[in-house]
Amino acid sequence: MFKSVALIPARQGSKRIKNKNIINLNGHPLMAYTIKSAIKSRLFDKVICVTDSLKYKKIAEKYGASVPFLRPRNISGKNSADINWVLWIMKKINLKNNYKIFSILRPTNPLRTEKVIREAFKIFLKKDADSLRAVQPCLQHPYKMWKKKKNFIVPLLDSKSIIPFHSRQYSDLPKIYCQNASIEIAWTKVLTRKFPSISGEKIIPFYSKNYEGFDINTPDDLYLLKTLLKNKIVKLKKI
Repeated sequence: MFKSVALIPARQGSKRIKNKNIINLNGHPLMAYTIKSAIKSRLFDKVICVTDSLKYKKIAEKYGASVPFLRPRNISGKNSADINWVLWIMKKINLKNNYKIFSILRPTNPLRTEKVIREAFKIFLKKDADSLRAVQPCLQHPYKMWKKKKNFIVPLLDSKSIIPFHSRQYSDLPKIYCQNASIEIAWTKVLTRKFPSISGEKIIPFYSKNYEGFDINTPDDLYLLKTLLKNKIVKLKKI
């Protein structure tokens, strides 16, 4: 088995939900569920929480993650691209550990289980690809989206057909997928190319089922999750 590392990004300073990554959910901070699922998958040589917060660092370590360095402020802003912090942490840890695979597990998804991680890894290792990314059918279809042009609106995407796509039924539209917060896996070689990225060019899909890709970004998302839990539609793993 190739050496692999799980990266859990948990910066402080969330705007829509204050301290989102450590909000209390059934008695535990949100990011604890991702840390535990990563550890229980038994796929990673190291589970690292990449954070810019000393408070988050202590919480992550309590639940079993490693926090060898604090993320620098200049790559911890709300507009900081993933590639920046991934390159930074991999440069810090990879010189002596020689990891061949890295996985990004977003802490805003408490419903991802160790079983999901193992299934994704099994698919990834069987395919000739640079990376794997979890996706699901989009609910808001891009062919029904519009952008402003002076005093009017025009379709975001030009369908170039007799019957415009924005006037068709959802079932008659091309199948489009959106990425979710479940899992991303890639060979570390994608970080060393002329134009480094976290996904490379050959990306295979991992199709999330039901609520596997659930992502908490807004108060509405949090309310929905609590409603789903209350009605026993979903459940959280025991910690």
